[in-house]
Amino acid sequence: MVGRARISPLTLLLVMVGGAAGVAVRAALTVPFVGWTHPLVVPSLTLGCNLVGSFLLGVVIGRWGDAHPRRRAFVGTGVLGGFTTYSAFAVQSIEVATNAPVVGLVLMAVSLIGGLLAAALGLSAGSRTGAAR
Repeated sequence: MVGRARISPLTLLLVMVGGAAGVAVRAALTVPFVGWTHPLVVPSLTLGCNLVGSFLLGVVIGRWGDAHPRRRAFVGTGVLGGFTTYSAFAVQSIEVATNAPVVGLVLMAVSLIGGLLAAALGLSAGSRTGAAR
């Protein structure tokens, strides 16, 4: 039987603090544009956050691997987990698709495929600079 991995209270705290920081950065980039700009501005900003976050998470994983679990938990799970957002992507995609189906589908495709490509590029870049392992 495989034992369950236990998370230390310090690691949990690091994830929580990192997550709060990531959410704060994303909110600072998107909230000023809610309600008074073109309807695609906030979804585009969310897309940008998700693509940048996917790339940076790939870099983090590629560079640190399992060598720095607390650092990876803070930056990867915490900061980048808070910075990126699947729930906003999902809701915004449906809202856009309701009003402009083709644009909504393009937004969804770019988000999903772009996120995968960004993560792959980040993993590659992080692996090449992985001397800090």
